[in-house]
Amino acid sequence: MSDDDGTPTAMRLVHLLRAVTVELDLRGAEFAARNGLHPTDLRALIRLLDADRAGTAVTPGRLGEALRLNSAGVTALVDRLERLGLVRRDRDRRDRRRVLLTVTPEAVELGWSFFGPLIGQLVEVAGEFTPDELDAVRRYLTAVLARATGG
Repeated sequence: MSDDDGTPTAMRLVHLLRAVTVELDLRGAEFAARNGLHPTDLRALIRLLDADRAGTAVTPGRLGEALRLNSAGVTALVDRLERLGLVRRDRDRRDRRRVLLTVTPEAVELGWSFFGPLIGQLVEVAGEFTPDELDAVRRYLTAVLARATGG
């Protein structure tokens, strides 16, 4: 299947996804620069926020795996975020040897203050689609993410 200009529809989707990714990356870089963060700091915060929303505990080791960082890099990253008051290290109640990472309410508030308006606009745009259309978008993005992460 092709669009009117002959570009295959699948390639048009790939190009649009790339454009959205670049635009969101620019927004993330702006947020990081405004708040004295490194882009990896932002990626770590996003991973921790996603884990919190899913009810998943995150150790420094799991964060390192997700961000492809070695243990020294994770330690430096978590130290930075902890100094900024954005992340907390807590001992696991069931296994005191294990450290769990948690985003602070200040980190959540900081993120919402910057990204909240954009998130609101994206939710508003989703309201323009039928549930079946949104399900197709969700399935496509889920499959793209699985391929991008090697799943």
